[in-house]
Amino acid sequence: MCTDVRTCNVDTPIKEIATVMCFNKISGMPVVDAENNVVGIISEKDILCSMFPDMKELVDSGAKADFEGMEKDYTSVLGKTVGDLMTSVVASVSPDMPILRAASMMWIRKIRRIPVTENNKLVGILSMGDVHKAVFQESLLLNN
Repeated sequence: MCTDVRTCNVDTPIKEIATVMCFNKISGMPVVDAENNVVGIISEKDILCSMFPDMKELVDSGAKADFEGMEKDYTSVLGKTVGDLMTSVVASVSPDMPILRAASMMWIRKIRRIPVTENNKLVGILSMGDVHKAVFQESLLLNN
């Protein structure tokens, strides 16, 4: 896991989060409160999905999706806060959980990162890349 985790809070502007994500090649980050309790997670997917209209409404109305207009409307998304767009039901793992069990939780939920917590306090984040690296290193050790 990575213990140097970039976090944000519910009041952080999306413009700030998008800047951090784009310039640091981060696809998501935990949302924490003042006591470092995990209260949500915000991802690029959350931000981009907020730009799309409700597909059921779009189909029911018979309207065409104006994708070019949606791209231009991105600035309205930047005016929102993390609390407006974050996923508030967050799965987490403990630091002592077997790595493949943690990976299976990510696979089942179709997520690429999961917060690592102790008593709901953020202590790190585990990504699929971390899992792959750990399994690969263990494989090298066993074969030598």
